[in-house]
Amino acid sequence: MTGEPFRAVAVVPAAGSAERFGGRKLLATIDGEPLLDHTIRALLDGGVSEVIVVVGTDARAEIERDVNALNDPRVRPVENPDPSRGMLSSIQEGVRTANGDALLVLPGDMPYVRPQTVRLVLDRFQLEHAIVSPRFGGKRGHPVAMPIALRDEILAAPATANLHEVLKRHDRVDVDVDDPGIVRDVDRPEDLEAPA
Repeated sequence: MTGEPFRAVAVVPAAGSAERFGGRKLLATIDGEPLLDHTIRALLDGGVSEVIVVVGTDARAEIERDVNALNDPRVRPVENPDPSRGMLSSIQEGVRTANGDALLVLPGDMPYVRPQTVRLVLDRFQLEHAIVSPRFGGKRGHPVAMPIALRDEILAAPATANLHEVLKRHDRVDVDVDDPGIVRDVDRPEDLEAPA
């Protein structure tokens, strides 16, 4: 390293149709703010330099209007012209324009991840320069950090694949965290309620 600051870029796939939720999932409110704001803020507060939010073309205007974090200069929306191809297609759209030392992936519907978890994953990545996953109660979750060098491999994967199929070909480091948010996504309205 030549004294350049470490730069982590996060890709937030946020282009899904949210059918199980009944639509507009990422704009559902948690503590008075859209769910997607919580997801993005955890990344920024955790030390990410840039967040690329991948949205569907049809939902872009509404998300840009209602999600406050998109006013942050460190946050950039990118469109997925055909989100029906699956989440990997959104990750690919985001990764295509990412530049930095590390890539992180955190699905947009995971608003309960803590900023300190993001920081722990980034710290571990800087030590290992390997794929790093947080683990809670023995279960891997998000955000996953990976070397930017994996970009071409992610872009070459068929859209029918998933990110795990790319990552499983490489060594992976787990970092244990006390954060149930890493395995807690929001699929249905009841998932917004505090867990028992």
